[in-house]
Amino acid sequence: MTDHSAFELDPATMRAMGYRIVDLLIERLTHLDAEPAWRAGIRSDLEARLRRPSPEAPRTFDDIVDELVREALPHGARVDHPRFMGFVPGSATWPGVLGDFLAAGYNIFQGSWLGGSGASEIELIVLDWFKEWIGYPDRAAGLFLSGGSAANLTALACARLERFGSHAPDAVVYCSAEAHSSTLRAARVLGFHPDRVRRLPTRGDFRLDAAALRSAIEQDRGAGLVPFFVSANGGATSTGAIDPLPEIAAICREHGLWTHVDAAYGGFAVLTDRGRSALRGLELADSITLDPHKWLFQPFEAGCLLVREGPHLEAAFRVMPDYLQDAAVGGTPSRDQPVNFMDRGIQLTRSARAIKVWISLSYFGVDPFRRAIDRSIDLALHAERRILASSVFEPLSPATLGVICFRRIARHDGQPIREEAAREALNLRLVQSLADSGLGLISSTRLNGTYALRLCVLSHHTRETDVDRVLDWLETADVG
Repeated sequence: MTDHSAFELDPATMRAMGYRIVDLLIERLTHLDAEPAWRAGIRSDLEARLRRPSPEAPRTFDDIVDELVREALPHGARVDHPRFMGFVPGSATWPGVLGDFLAAGYNIFQGSWLGGSGASEIELIVLDWFKEWIGYPDRAAGLFLSGGSAANLTALACARLERFGSHAPDAVVYCSAEAHSSTLRAARVLGFHPDRVRRLPTRGDFRLDAAALRSAIEQDRGAGLVPFFVSANGGATSTGAIDPLPEIAAICREHGLWTHVDAAYGGFAVLTDRGRSALRGLELADSITLDPHKWLFQPFEAGCLLVREGPHLEAAFRVMPDYLQDAAVGGTPSRDQPVNFMDRGIQLTRSARAIKVWISLSYFGVDPFRRAIDRSIDLALHAERRILASSVFEPLSPATLGVICFRRIARHDGQPIREEAAREALNLRLVQSLADSGLGLISSTRLNGTYALRLCVLSHHTRETDVDRVLDWLETADVG
């Protein structure tokens, strides 16, 4: 029997494997436009190509990578493609990619200070940068998570534990009708009955109606219920709409409710003058969700939660079993005090997600990120101008942050069709046909029940010519 692991590879082999992957990624990133923005994967076809029994015999690394590149990786969305303008695009910076590579290679355990003190300090520093950008006080605290869904769940759990200490059957959660689905999912996972979650109407600009919020709180309180949590949008997914944050914060202070802002999409727009103005009042929230894998251009997964009163996080989540007693930290929170991130959320084993953000910001500085966000806003406004000037398109929401919603006017014999089903069918075919064409991709949504084309500009690869090519196609395509 040999005394070394079968998994130990010699340095030359490891280097060759690593170079193969790096070369592959560089080739992909420098030729983003060479492939379609989206390519469908048919399950039966992928089963036939990829399904085999678990391997007993080894294969060469080149053979494995070749199969992945040929059979699996081409099928799906290229979310960093310059004309991928559906859903919320993701376009990572190369230093961010290498940051993930580095964190994985070091195999960092960052649940405790004992396990990952250096990486934990990096995370604390990056969180402090975010707090400074937002305008949060020093006592605020936070952590990196997988994304906005986990951050919204963590915020609601923290708020409930801080307020009630346990589940409260009469506690009521409020959000906009345009709230992200993760807000509703968080309430469900945490055991809130559906009739304790209020989805409130929006105004014509798709922002939460503050008067409706106040009325709902007063009605629930009058019925003996306990209003306690409001989730406001800092960039709604469908429209980019930003709720009236100062008004919502004032209502919450008046009635003693926790204000949360889901700014996963739009929060980092505070780096720009326009974004900071639009997000005025964000700093008043009790907690904020941010997603660096959106407008900080990081690889998935990189979400973040900030809580104004930092000690609330550890009060909600800290559990210290005997088998982790060696990792315990204590004392008054300060810059000299170690931090166990396992005490701030639900994960014990957690990767070092902040390293890629720290590397990217350190390499480029903040200004290129600021300019990329500004360009996304400008491109959405450019799309809006084209839509407003067109006799073919009908705007359905104003350009907000990087999002605009619209539809193509359905016609028969040159006359507009009034039947809503025919309008929807035409625009549905446009979404599908554009994706099938390979030129680009947009997505759809519904605004007050109306089917809408939704164009979202977020990739730092996207240019005005890309927006024009997509709009030209949507304007002229013959889809029946």
